Amino acid sequence: MTPIADHPLRYAIANELHARPFPVVAAPCRAAYLAIKPARNARGRDREADRTHLIALLDRFGAPHPQPGATHYSGQIGKHSLKWESHTEFVTYTIFGEGVSERPFDAQTFAVFPQDWLASSPGTRVTSALIRVEVAESDEGIVDKTRDWFVPESLAISRALDDGLVLAGDFRIDHSGHMRFAVFARPDIGDRQVGRVVQGLCEIETYKAMSMLGLHRARELSPEMGAIDKTLTALLSDMAGSVSKPEVMLQSLLAVSAELENIVAQSSFRFGASGAYETIVDQRIAVLREQRFDELQTFAEFMMRRFDPAMRTVKSTQERLARMSDRAQRASDLLRTRVDVERSAQNQELLTSMDRRADLQLRLQRTVEGLSVVAISYYAVNLVLYVVGPLEKSYGISKSVMAAIVTPLVLFGVWWMIKRIQTHLD
Repeated sequence: MTPIADHPLRYAIANELHARPFPVVAAPCRAAYLAIKPARNARGRDREADRTHLIALLDRFGAPHPQPGATHYSGQIGKHSLKWESHTEFVTYTIFGEGVSERPFDAQTFAVFPQDWLASSPGTRVTSALIRVEVAESDEGIVDKTRDWFVPESLAISRALDDGLVLAGDFRIDHSGHMRFAVFARPDIGDRQVGRVVQGLCEIETYKAMSMLGLHRARELSPEMGAIDKTLTALLSDMAGSVSKPEVMLQSLLAVSAELENIVAQSSFRFGASGAYETIVDQRIAVLREQRFDELQTFAEFMMRRFDPAMRTVKSTQERLARMSDRAQRASDLLRTRVDVERSAQNQELLTSMDRRADLQLRLQRTVEGLSVVAISYYAVNLVLYVVGPLEKSYGISKSVMAAIVTPLVLFGVWWMIKRIQTHLD
């Protein structure tokens, strides 16, 4: 029996769901996290350069290389384990080490990344973080430690996974240039759960930082949008009055529309990405199943007060751009309609003028035709009189009588001939 053929992408699609497993982390431990993104055109970056940079780090520890075209990698580098992932706009490195340093959040933890290797990175740092995972059988001492390690005004702390862990962080960059997060794990919590939460914290920080790029773009656009809005409002006000040169105003409106469309095209990806990253941040916080710790703000509350307003600004800017573009388009359509109506009126006047001229030409033509009949008849009567001249003596008819008899006949004959010619031409 011949088996049914598989779709060429069947295995690739199925394996993609299992391509990025959560790390297995046993407390106590520490982690150093790094996210790298090119400053410009991150979507079109050379991904092979990212893999080359990863291989340069692996070669320093004699670690095996990833598969060609790989978008993720996990392995040992010396005494530490490394997790590398390639995303749409950035790549991330997470290094895990056993135990914690005596000095909390010691910058030496990040020294696993060599300085010269960091300097040769094919991008810039989006964020980096130091994560300290301790074992805590009870809540005793956690508040004192977190208030000593973090800025109290920004501290976010909560119980996660049904009080299996306590998470803390202030989302501030320390003097070494890193974010700090603390995880206090209960003795009975599983290593996979710890790894999942640590990775979740890294993703929350990374996607939060990536989302905030949209806020920076929105602030950059604010003055430009204000100037365009002012110009557009002035043009619309002029439209409400008497427009002396609608074609000139139409060109101005089209220029505004083109400028707005250019801004929309350049910022649509950034704003769209910010919205997608915001959703991921919210989802990662939701899966933590937070519970309040000692009446302090949770991660969700921190985001609600600090992060959500920034995202609302991004959405507001995006909506404002869309509204301005629609206004400019509607104004252009209205003015274009006005121009078309005026041109139709001008064309109607031109046609009316042409009709009057044609009527005058017809009258003139008829007048000329009448004169032509008279002129032709005059010469024709003279010719006929020359022909019938001998009859004057034979029949005793005077020339004036013959002229009186011939003239009506000649006139009728000439008129009939001209009509026949006109009828034939028509």
